[in-house]
Amino acid sequence: MSDLPFHYAIHQAVEKDPRYHPHAYEFVRDALHVAVKHFREGQEDQHVTGQEVLEGVRQHALAEYGPMAFTILSEWGLNQGEDVGNIVYNLIETSYFGKNEGDSLEDFSGGYDFETALTEPFKPKLKRQQA
Repeated sequence: MSDLPFHYAIHQAVEKDPRYHPHAYEFVRDALHVAVKHFREGQEDQHVTGQEVLEGVRQHALAEYGPMAFTILSEWGLNQGEDVGNIVYNLIETSYFGKNEGDSLEDFSGGYDFETALTEPFKPKLKRQQA
């Protein structure tokens, strides 16, 4: 992480890659903190993997936006793990985030289906069992 103000890093990233709303960058940064707290709390090395960041995204979206999580994230351009990875790597390019040697954009591939992960918890139990 650098001393670059976050709002400036967002501006640089959006200017270079306008696919994602500025709020998506704020959300991913916050979700990264959720992932660190969930997976690395109390540890000296607080680096999280792409899949751990995606779990932070899921947890943070459900806690923050509830049944509207999928709709809101979709409006911001976050529809799959690769979108989260693009935002992380856009922030790496601004030097706001850092990365380890073994990290890659492919670390964010797969994971879960955003629509299912962000809507299923709010469906009535009967509908969840039939799906």
